Amino acid sequence: MSVSADARPRSVDFASVRDLAAPDMAAVDALIRDRLSSDVVLINQVAEHIIGGGGKRLRPMLHTLAARAGGYAGQAHIKLAAVIEFIHTSTLLHDDVVDESDLRRGRSTANAVWGNAASVLVGDFLYSRSFQLMVELERLPILRILADTTNTIAAGEVMQLLNIGNADVTEHDYLQVIERKTAVLFAAATELGGVLADLPPAQCAALRRYGMELGYAFQIADDLLDYVSDADTIGKNIGDDLAEGKPTLPLIYALQNAPAEQAEALREAIRHGGLDGLEQIVASIRESGALERTRRRAQQHAAAAREALDTLPDSEHRQALLTLADYAVERTF
Repeated sequence: MSVSADARPRSVDFASVRDLAAPDMAAVDALIRDRLSSDVVLINQVAEHIIGGGGKRLRPMLHTLAARAGGYAGQAHIKLAAVIEFIHTSTLLHDDVVDESDLRRGRSTANAVWGNAASVLVGDFLYSRSFQLMVELERLPILRILADTTNTIAAGEVMQLLNIGNADVTEHDYLQVIERKTAVLFAAATELGGVLADLPPAQCAALRRYGMELGYAFQIADDLLDYVSDADTIGKNIGDDLAEGKPTLPLIYALQNAPAEQAEALREAIRHGGLDGLEQIVASIRESGALERTRRRAQQHAAAAREALDTLPDSEHRQALLTLADYAVERTF
């Protein structure tokens, strides 16, 4: 895979990217808070809890940067960025219920505070609010992309549910899930930047490819982090994926390389979930070389994301997108 000479920006860090996007993101945040408002108090409480939870707003930021990289000078990207954040937030609310999670970004999840029913219903509220905003833009191609995206995300959620406790999940199965659950929203965010900017189809496709590869890199890195970090760093406990019986890439690679006895212990851990023998299981994963292999896979996708941007003219916003490809993997190691 060839990567252009400027594919690794050396002087721009995440703080600089955030500063570049700040004017647009301030408008996005203001719109989000305005459209969250409801006369139902519980909706306001739950939505504020998760929207105000300290996330980096990476997906809407990607959209604003992609639109600006394409030369867009209007304001419709503010609404689209809010749509993307509402969709993402609604999936978090639903995910935490399905996973029975009680911690996200170092804070109690909404379902841990208000219960599963409130979390699911407020997630539905955010989904419907996102479609209200979409319709206001009155552009059928945008509606089609986002409708397809939300449907794909829902299918990915079901696929992941079917994989829980299944020790026979393959790398292909895993990649299908993260494409549908995570990467497709990254891809929509960046492609829609090109659509708003009226870029040629080839450049819109390149932006979509960038977002898809970035989404792969981001999620694979996240799954790696589950075995190399802790709640103080990432806001969740080490081994959470294992406790839920999720066969993520580090486990899949470890099963391929571990000695027979260790591999069987890993398979049992996936089948039954829980954290019994976590220390030994994590040691087995590390000894198998699975963490290094997972890291390399994330880096390969980040490199593919950078390469996809070769068709765009150079600009500070394109450089910011390049930097985010590095950030997707380097934030965790």
